[in-house]
Amino acid sequence: MDSFFSIYVWPGLIMVAQSLLLLVCLLVFIAYILLADRKIWAAVQLRRGPNVVGPFGLFQSFADLLKFVFKEPIIPAGANKGVFLLAPLVSVTLALATWAVIPLNENWVIANINVGILYVFAISSLEVYGIIMSGWASNSKYPFLGALRSAAQMVSYEVSIGFVIVTVLLCVGSLNLTDIVYAQKDGLGTMVGLPNSFLDWHWLSLFPMFVIFFISGLAETNRPPFDLPEAESELVAGYMVEYSSAPYMMLMLGEYAAILLICSLTTILFLGGWLPPLDIAVLNWVPGIIWFVLKGSFVFFLFAMVKAFVPRYRYDQLMRLGWKVFLPLSLAMVIIAAFVLKLAGWA
Repeated sequence: MDSFFSIYVWPGLIMVAQSLLLLVCLLVFIAYILLADRKIWAAVQLRRGPNVVGPFGLFQSFADLLKFVFKEPIIPAGANKGVFLLAPLVSVTLALATWAVIPLNENWVIANINVGILYVFAISSLEVYGIIMSGWASNSKYPFLGALRSAAQMVSYEVSIGFVIVTVLLCVGSLNLTDIVYAQKDGLGTMVGLPNSFLDWHWLSLFPMFVIFFISGLAETNRPPFDLPEAESELVAGYMVEYSSAPYMMLMLGEYAAILLICSLTTILFLGGWLPPLDIAVLNWVPGIIWFVLKGSFVFFLFAMVKAFVPRYRYDQLMRLGWKVFLPLSLAMVIIAAFVLKLAGWA
């Protein structure tokens, strides 16, 4: 009995506690990331943004949470009630489930599995089902059009993201996300005799793939200028137009969790994860989680700035960019990376 408790029960309880801690921290961080998104957009337009609820508007997201929770949910008469209410739950569950394998620091990961990047890619690919369910169950033309747009858009740009990930895996030789971070301790900088620094990270050696991953991440998460599934001028609010109160909040929560996931993957794949920008004593004293959060926040700042000043694409431009530009480029980079690694003997 003691061995059963020590082998199965106690590790299970620890994993549940770690998962709850991660979810609480992630949800609080999403609240402030949402506030930052609104503040950055306001600053670009020379506005103040949210500044009433709490000092500097810091409690605005929590006020919005209370508003959504206490509002009455309205379900259209012709909607499929079960699927209509299940869709937001599917979206937010899948978006949060991917964080189980994200290493926030050295040995700070709930499940350090050897196929971590494959798990993330598989679970994030399923998020399109929540969008399709919400659009179809609403029994309305505009949500259904928004859902179809989103499905086509996400599938199109997942192809490019997949090839980008393959290129990184060729350089690293492992599907483990922690190994991908460790592999960035050596790179172009150390090859020319410099100490370990940000020049060793993959953003420099794989810069075209870094750009493709960033732009594809915008399209994958329906961020401007690729927010065609939610285009206000055409579809009012896309697949979410019939939702209100808590279900609408859950759809938006899943969307922002996916955005933060892309920011974290960009940090892990191209920006050295929790590694300091320079391998010197002062910077090494800073905990790795701080570097990870700063890098992820910087990537989100780029996401927010793109939203502020890049105009929305037409849908045909969006699909042409994914299939006729990013797909050939990413496929060519996979071939080039494999050829260079083999020729140089680094494989």
